[in-house]
Amino acid sequence: MTDLLVIGGGAAGLMAAGAACAKGLTVTVLEHNPKGPGQKLLITGKGRCNVTSDSDVREFLPYVRHNGRFLYSSLYAFPPAAAMQLFEELGVPLKTERGRRVFPQSDRAADVLAALRDYARDADFVRGSAKKLLLEDGVCKGAVTDRGETLRAENTLIATGGISYPATGSDGSGYKLARQAGHTIVPPQPSLCSLISPDPACRRMMGLALRNVRLTLLCDGKELFTEQGEALFTHFGLSGPLVLSASTYIEDIAKHRYICELDLKPALDEKTLYDRLTRDFAEQGAHSAQSALAKLLPNSMRPVAVEKWGVDPATRAAQITKEQKLALVQLCKHWQVPVTALGDKEHAVVTAGGVDVKEVDPKTMASKLCGGLYFAGEVLDVDARTGGYNLQIAWSTAQAAVRAL
Repeated sequence: MTDLLVIGGGAAGLMAAGAACAKGLTVTVLEHNPKGPGQKLLITGKGRCNVTSDSDVREFLPYVRHNGRFLYSSLYAFPPAAAMQLFEELGVPLKTERGRRVFPQSDRAADVLAALRDYARDADFVRGSAKKLLLEDGVCKGAVTDRGETLRAENTLIATGGISYPATGSDGSGYKLARQAGHTIVPPQPSLCSLISPDPACRRMMGLALRNVRLTLLCDGKELFTEQGEALFTHFGLSGPLVLSASTYIEDIAKHRYICELDLKPALDEKTLYDRLTRDFAEQGAHSAQSALAKLLPNSMRPVAVEKWGVDPATRAAQITKEQKLALVQLCKHWQVPVTALGDKEHAVVTAGGVDVKEVDPKTMASKLCGGLYFAGEVLDVDARTGGYNLQIAWSTAQAAVRAL
């Protein structure tokens, strides 16, 4: 019988396995991906792996979208600084970039995975998935695999992730195991995902990346989120870093009216932008209205903008009235894209929902319903915005579970 059975060899599972091995515990890791553990880590941060956010816990918690209070103890016990120190000790030099995002200096997610594999090198890695938990008198004593093998353990940690990118191994299997032990599952939904819009203009501008714009998410006219950065038009709607962050604020998209409002010129107030337009149109008086937007908007956006503006594209710049310039200012400062659905969960960065944290001890990640059972990482109903926050949650909850052993 092993001291710890870790079900799932992703970020949380590998961190837990390594920490347990470092304490001299015997560890078995059950991972069903034929390519081996940690496959989702390889695609995080566009293959660079944003390992954490270089922030203290008070700065960190506001970026947690659901159940931040639950993470209070685990984050203080193993904060971002501790994760950074551990990876440096494991031979992964780090660097901090814009937005406090921490990456390996090599810009290689593979280096992070290799370090975690080395951290957990004394663990026994078993290929397969957990078909059911081994429950004896309300206590978890391991699991039975899909191959019929019984893996007995004093303690079992479910670290199977959510339902995003199932090809990497996150197929929602952990929810079934948690239910077997009596746990409630908050319905999972995509988070940090693209947004779907019925506006045909998005398809016309697909591939257009906007930099240094401000995105504001409105729900029934009320502002939920606003931030400056990058957004991308796609054939189905919107994507890009700003959009992924905004998506975490959408709760019930069927009951509310959501709009992404883009300020295309956040550095200019309305009067300054009006004055700039006046100068541009005076200089290009003989050009058409659409051509006169050359200095203002990207090429693929101009015909769409003229349509939304409501001005005849052939109108000479010198003929554009004050009212039309004011309308163009409003369009540039408040470009609205209606949102009717979240992007598919298979391509969401993380999953919202999961094991109800009311049924888990926040200090130890132990089940309150079943002895010997623990949880860590994305399988829990905890998620955060982009920037290394979700991986830090995986590190902290994994460490908390192992400390409890």
